Amino acid sequence: MTDMSNATTAAGEKITIDHGVLRVPDNPVLPFIEGDGTGPDIWRAAVRVLDAAVAKAYSGKRKICWMEVFAGEKSFNKGLGWLPEETLAAFREYLVGIKGPLTTPIGGGIRSLNVALRQELDLYVCLRPVRYIKGVPSPVKRPELVDMVIFRENTEDIYAGIEWQAESPEARKVIEFLRKEMGVTKIRFPESSAIGIKPVSRDGSVRLMEAAIEYALKNGRKSVTLVHKGNIMKYTEGAFKNWSYELAASRYRDRTVSQRESWIIGNKERQPDMSAEDNARSIEPGYDNMTPAQQESLVKEVLATLSLWPSHGDGKWKNMLLIKDSIADITLQQTITRADEFDVIATTNLNGDYLSDALAAQIGGIGIAPGGNINYRTGHAIFEATHGTAPKYANLDKVNPGSVILSGVMMFEYLGWKEAAELINASLDRTIGSRRVTYDFARLMRAEGMEGVAELKCSEFADELIANL
Repeated sequence: MTDMSNATTAAGEKITIDHGVLRVPDNPVLPFIEGDGTGPDIWRAAVRVLDAAVAKAYSGKRKICWMEVFAGEKSFNKGLGWLPEETLAAFREYLVGIKGPLTTPIGGGIRSLNVALRQELDLYVCLRPVRYIKGVPSPVKRPELVDMVIFRENTEDIYAGIEWQAESPEARKVIEFLRKEMGVTKIRFPESSAIGIKPVSRDGSVRLMEAAIEYALKNGRKSVTLVHKGNIMKYTEGAFKNWSYELAASRYRDRTVSQRESWIIGNKERQPDMSAEDNARSIEPGYDNMTPAQQESLVKEVLATLSLWPSHGDGKWKNMLLIKDSIADITLQQTITRADEFDVIATTNLNGDYLSDALAAQIGGIGIAPGGNINYRTGHAIFEATHGTAPKYANLDKVNPGSVILSGVMMFEYLGWKEAAELINASLDRTIGSRRVTYDFARLMRAEGMEGVAELKCSEFADELIANL
């Protein structure tokens, strides 16, 4: 760390956590990584906006003490390696920080610096809010319907990085074990197959769902949708769905209702004399073609749900958090065709990767998509621009700093500094609404025939945001 960082640290105080509650001083020390490629440009713009919002919101009573730490290409060029232990130690010590995009090393060693940070600090939630800002060009007809928050599991699934290269001795050894010891016959081309392992645990699933439910309840959200591919991967993604439902039905029983429960109770409210068998028939159209054992199981489900009548009946369930699930592939379609039916989404790692970027496209692209990597139990969090380094635009003062600015907004909300967050959100609405934007939005606005578009540099866009606070 630099002398400047140490001096800045001396002027600030550490954020702490006490029984799950963050204790944030008025002058918190926040580590930052400016990032590679376009990182320095967007960080210089973003930090001015963040500081100006804090100054305006709190009349100088609060101030961030920024502490630069290093990772990526800048760190490597300083002879510190790609991800110095000092950087990890700083994030561990000060709990909350922010970063720009990082170059992924080519060749051996760390597979991805972003993934390494998440794994090393056990930042098990990748939080991706997706909200449309009025005036942003969009490829869909009703982008204003998009207002979702994605809770993507951040440490398991394919992203755990447990895989072996095709035709390597390690891959052959794993394949031999699977075939001889486990009786696996479904590897179509065993001699030339690479192998990857997909861990999905009960502990990992439960802590993600816990975070999603707590967020939804705290922020007055209407539903949590479990996105999974459990129809095919029954013991990994199917288990993720089941464990999540179990958590909601046990720990949050008095504040949640599953979609199936809402159907059963709703049926009884509309038809008080409806039998359990008819209720079962209503929620499962194939009921009459089921075996007697299957029918009996379904009727038991209906009766168990109706036992919730004192707490959930007579319309009480309508004011509770709705828990439902959706298959991953159909979700990608329905978030376009019926976006307003999705609110908070909880999903596994790979599904969350696809879904968050696909949704970002609907609200203006990944250039203004913020992200946070959080461990709600320890308080550790790193907020980040979700796009790449775009090295061809480096040092041109050209790119949109929106992703890191909005990540700063997320960070303020996490710290409880909602007034500063709201100032920036309102300024973004005004600035983009006035069509004073960076080149990416200017190009799209002109393509849509909009008039009065002013193309700004990255630094000029920050100036405009500050003026509109």
